[in-house]
Amino acid sequence: MNKNKAKMILEKDFKVAEIDKRIYGSFVEHLGRAVYGGIYEPNHPEADENGFRQDVIEMVKELQVPLVRYPGGNFVSGYNWEDGVGPVAGRPRRLDLAWRTTETNEIGTNEFMQWAKLTNSEVNMAVNLGTRGIDAARNLVEYCNHPSGSFYSDLRISHGYKEPHKIKTWCLGNEMDGPWQIGHKTADEYGRIAAEAAKVMKWVDPSIELVACGSSHRNMPTFAEWEATVLDHTYDHVEFISLHQYYGNRDNDVANYLARSLEMDDFIRSVISIADYIKAKKRSKKKINLAFDEWNVWYHSHESDKLIEPWSVAPPQLEDHYNFEDALLVGCMLITMLKHADRLKIACLAQLVNVIAPIMTEENGKAWKQTIFYPFMHTSVFGRGVALNPIISSPKYDSKDFTDVPKLESSAVYNEENEELTIFAVNRDLEAGLLLECDIRNFEGYKVVEHIVLENDDLKQTNSAQATPVAPHTNGDAAFDNGIVTAFLPKLSWNVIRLAK
Repeated sequence: MNKNKAKMILEKDFKVAEIDKRIYGSFVEHLGRAVYGGIYEPNHPEADENGFRQDVIEMVKELQVPLVRYPGGNFVSGYNWEDGVGPVAGRPRRLDLAWRTTETNEIGTNEFMQWAKLTNSEVNMAVNLGTRGIDAARNLVEYCNHPSGSFYSDLRISHGYKEPHKIKTWCLGNEMDGPWQIGHKTADEYGRIAAEAAKVMKWVDPSIELVACGSSHRNMPTFAEWEATVLDHTYDHVEFISLHQYYGNRDNDVANYLARSLEMDDFIRSVISIADYIKAKKRSKKKINLAFDEWNVWYHSHESDKLIEPWSVAPPQLEDHYNFEDALLVGCMLITMLKHADRLKIACLAQLVNVIAPIMTEENGKAWKQTIFYPFMHTSVFGRGVALNPIISSPKYDSKDFTDVPKLESSAVYNEENEELTIFAVNRDLEAGLLLECDIRNFEGYKVVEHIVLENDDLKQTNSAQATPVAPHTNGDAAFDNGIVTAFLPKLSWNVIRLAK
């Protein structure tokens, strides 16, 4: 094969699975300026009557985020949900031990549900299994989901919310394997409390779906054993096991950094294997799916976060300013998740605003789009339908930690209803463009509608409130002739090739 040429075959019948739109979810934690100064800034000129920034709402709607995990994260393991409901003036200020800040509780469950409705998002609600447990979890489900006629449902009504919130997806705590977690537990301790909480939460509302905590990341010393033990306890009571993973380019090795999605792929396959082992062990007919409910690039802000004044309110924390190479890796990670659409049903880009986020805001100023905004937005908007299983032959390279890294990272989505086919492709080649030839001969009558390209000569280029030098253009050269799509993918580029009938 020509070293700068890649080939791909797409067939309508080569399906991975129908994509669950919840894989384009995100995450808002009470952390840094995610809530206060991010989604909520009552004195901002763009604030609505509830104090929500409308410029942020519009950007979230542009991303078409179907699901937002809330309120944490590490924060939830010390959170009393009752602090955040009822008259705002009577709400307590609390020390948040997770992030060493002061939580004002100005925004709580009901306000966040209001905000989510404005962005057309559902909420993935987390319960505190750190300092609290079964009782608080069942009471929160009753408060949120029970129509009326009980103590907590009537309490919600007295707070001005007559209709139940009908929250479908719930997380059973957060990262309980981590020694940094408030109320850190062993796998057996967590598995037991998660199973018991799950039972009573479903007794209150049998329609809900539950996510058990997997490992905080793949390199945890307890990884794999943790998942197996937790699922041993919870298998009959939950629908999902969670995965968390962040990547960074600390040693400035771009070839190795862009190959990290191979590690993510292996992580996903490993967790599927563990879940299926427990299924076999229990002789169960039930299949456990995956919720990758924290994923992103996170490393730029580590040093500045050490300088934060303890117990301040909503200080700038975890404010990574993403560069162009980060956008390429985020694109590769999104493609990796599409490859596992048969088992990966929920994913949450962590996070949504200001905190390791695609959207940034200035106090009393602009909201603006980080580099990673674009691959996430393209995949969310154009990646609805069936994930196809492409047959790819690509030139490869080796890096420090990986061998046989394909220069072409690609996936495709077929939306039969809209008669659309979308190819997502990253060219990882540091030196040269890649000629892509894609055989789509059984997509008769289709033509190229658009070839979006995200490229930049400076891998370290960032965006800001003042300028957006990393932004996509539509000058890609993809063409369709005689059943073959040909496209030139510039070196180190994110590409979206859209076809329609």
